[in-house]
Amino acid sequence: MSAGAVGMPAPDPALMPSPTARPPLRLVRPDERGCPDGCVHPDGHVHRSDLSATRLTRRGRLAFTLMVSVAVAALAVALAASVGAAPPEIDHATTVSAGQTLSEVAATQLPDLPIPDAVARIQLVNGLNSSQVQAGQVLLIPVWP
Repeated sequence: MSAGAVGMPAPDPALMPSPTARPPLRLVRPDERGCPDGCVHPDGHVHRSDLSATRLTRRGRLAFTLMVSVAVAALAVALAASVGAAPPEIDHATTVSAGQTLSEVAATQLPDLPIPDAVARIQLVNGLNSSQVQAGQVLLIPVWP
């Protein structure tokens, strides 16, 4: 008993691949296993023994990407370390009066700059971590062109 689709035409035997379309298999001796350069495989590609046929696995691509990233980061750190910022030029020094804030010093000493920028420049030149100043403290004032 055979199963078939009702109402479906039978396949045309002329369109079916012949069972002899493939070459017959044969045993290969150990000394025949290598394929010389330029031999053509049954699927059409030409054998080449150079490295252009080398493929990287997923792990290999990851390792390569990590090595390149580390090299770029090391180069960036080396360049950043070699390029030093020029020290700011000092115009003069001033002494903080009693009750005076850093913002007031910045406003009087660097009147052409906005107060937050002037405060930041004075903090940078003097190595201050905060805007706290004390009476009698000497502050260096940077040059502003």
